[in-house]
Amino acid sequence: MKLSAILLGLALVFTTSGAASYEKVVKMRGLKAELISQKPLTTGKNTIKLRLYKSSKPLENAKVALKIFMPAMPGMPYMESKVKAVPLGNGTYEATFNAAMGGTWQAHIFITTEEGKKYRLKTSFNL
Repeated sequence: MKLSAILLGLALVFTTSGAASYEKVVKMRGLKAELISQKPLTTGKNTIKLRLYKSSKPLENAKVALKIFMPAMPGMPYMESKVKAVPLGNGTYEATFNAAMGGTWQAHIFITTEEGKKYRLKTSFNL
């Protein structure tokens, strides 16, 4: 009985070890963005992949930028990190940003398609 429980536990560890530690889906006007990080988002440097889809097809050749910010609060200034995402192919883009402290951060994702159509997706995350 104990051996089967141990084996089941090990199987769960190995099957979930490849899963992302942070995932979020944002949708707007036929555009879908999957935000994925292999490590939990933390203070300091973070790398995130964005998988973009337009009408359920990977969105290729887009210009993608992120603005990660925390509004000013009493005793604390406004904080912001602006980055451009690098295309990896097949509708996947990667960006590295800095989050200066823990708390709730706002994220705006700016996407310009090859045809020039512009989108801004909004989301947030907690550190």
